[in-house]
Amino acid sequence: MSEPITLACPHCHRRNRLAAERLDQTPRCGACKESLFIGAPVDLGTANFNAHANADLPLVVDFWASWCGPCKQFAPVFTQAAGTAEPRARLAKVDTEAAQELAARFAIRSIPTLLIMHKGKEVARLNGALPPAEFQRWLTNNLPGL
Repeated sequence: MSEPITLACPHCHRRNRLAAERLDQTPRCGACKESLFIGAPVDLGTANFNAHANADLPLVVDFWASWCGPCKQFAPVFTQAAGTAEPRARLAKVDTEAAQELAARFAIRSIPTLLIMHKGKEVARLNGALPPAEFQRWLTNNLPGL
């Protein structure tokens, strides 16, 4: 049996410890009893970002804004990727207008900007939208293993 990993619930944002081999067994949150994987990006803001970013499960973040054309075009690609990236990673969206302090903290200068966070550290960054195949390739090449 491997070391347990931590991940945050997409519903209540509480931290959960789970054996890595149980990730693909439809685990539920110990606090709210909801599924730990929802097959869709999680909306994050200042209050709940750190719970996900500091977890052992890699976090792929799309910094976006509602007025951004490329962000709107990329949104379906990102949403589709959430279904295939789980349970290897959590995908999340941060609205830079609503969470300006997060945008400043990560020096977001253009949107969309994609970050991969793992255990509280940024491990990869990409500015701009990508077609689905290129985004999947970027994820494959940059997602840390568990």
